[in-house]
Amino acid sequence: MALIRSSPCKVNLLLNILGRRPDGFHDLETLFHPVPLCDELTFETAAEAGIRFTCDHPELPTDRSNLVVRAAERFLEESRLSGQGVRIHLAKRIPLAAGLGGGSSNAAQTLTGLNDLLGCPLPPEALDRIAAALGSDVNFFLQDRPARATGRGERVEPVEAFGSLKGCGLILYHPGFGISTAWAYRELARYPDALNGRPGRVERLERALRSGDLAEAGRQFYNSLEAPALHKYPVLGLYQSFFREHGAWASLMSGSGSTTFALFPDETTARSAVVPFEARFGMAGWMQVVRL
Repeated sequence: MALIRSSPCKVNLLLNILGRRPDGFHDLETLFHPVPLCDELTFETAAEAGIRFTCDHPELPTDRSNLVVRAAERFLEESRLSGQGVRIHLAKRIPLAAGLGGGSSNAAQTLTGLNDLLGCPLPPEALDRIAAALGSDVNFFLQDRPARATGRGERVEPVEAFGSLKGCGLILYHPGFGISTAWAYRELARYPDALNGRPGRVERLERALRSGDLAEAGRQFYNSLEAPALHKYPVLGLYQSFFREHGAWASLMSGSGSTTFALFPDETTARSAVVPFEARFGMAGWMQVVRL
């Protein structure tokens, strides 16, 4: 019997890089927020041993370079079920290289989905350990609440939902090109202020969101990786300005980009910005409007 799991995406309400570490990663503080826009994963057992992974997106690799396959391998090794056969199919709805954490979410849902499919052989702490080894954002997607994260992003602390965001309209716009995460972090060396941020930004943003002062919260939104990204792709800054001019109280690039998100007081206001945006910038990109 097939097990079907939704695989949501996220935005970084704030991403503050705190410096490069000796191991080549970067210390950071970030505030993740889940977004109810999902890929779909289907899991089934198979008679033949091994992992068969398929996807409906022609540009997505289905070999070991995909986090889903690596997550499945690690899960079967850790649970001592290497002889088990599994089939996994991914219906892809979240764009690639978008800064929305689609691949990390797919990996996390693979861990929890296989665990449920195969009788829960691994405890939550084992899944958390595997997730940390797979990638910086994977741990966040093992749970479904907003969360602050530190370290390289693997130390996740869920927080209570922000009442000030409930009912807000969210626009996500991917312009049709991706930004390599590795490139974005490498380019930070050219922007020392962005590379060596001061801690405390997440705390200030959380405080503003809890107070309900959206104007102040909007001023606290920040992403260190915008320094290289907006220099190379200035159109991303034009998107943000447009959304603010049309009622958004905050607009930012999510993660390493290239998706721009914008927060509006409500879904109606968000949707009213779509037609003039397309009139100005065209319809070549991917846009979604959701209600938080």
